[in-house]
Amino acid sequence: MPRRNNQRAGRSGRPGRPAPTFGDATARVERGPSFDGDEEYVVRPIPGARATKTYRCPGCDHEIVPGVAHVVVWPAEKLGGPDDRRHWHTGCWSGRGSRGLTRRWS
Repeated sequence: MPRRNNQRAGRSGRPGRPAPTFGDATARVERGPSFDGDEEYVVRPIPGARATKTYRCPGCDHEIVPGVAHVVVWPAEKLGGPDDRRHWHTGCWSGRGSRGLTRRWS
């Protein structure tokens, strides 16, 4: 039996702001970690096949090794460069509302 492409209840997108696109990749805008209040962030998923470098997740302070799918997050209101981007484990970003920042950036 074919799969239905119905939207699930409660998963409707916010009206108004379109999703930013970067080449073939699409990003979404979400509220940031609980310590940032209402600041919005652009969230771009990175598939494991495209993850080629090691990063440190600010949510758990563990390494994100090459080959692990994760998300790249940066403030939506800034037009900053690579220094403003943070690489998070997908689970750490999803749980950001229930825990604080682990790593302290200098």
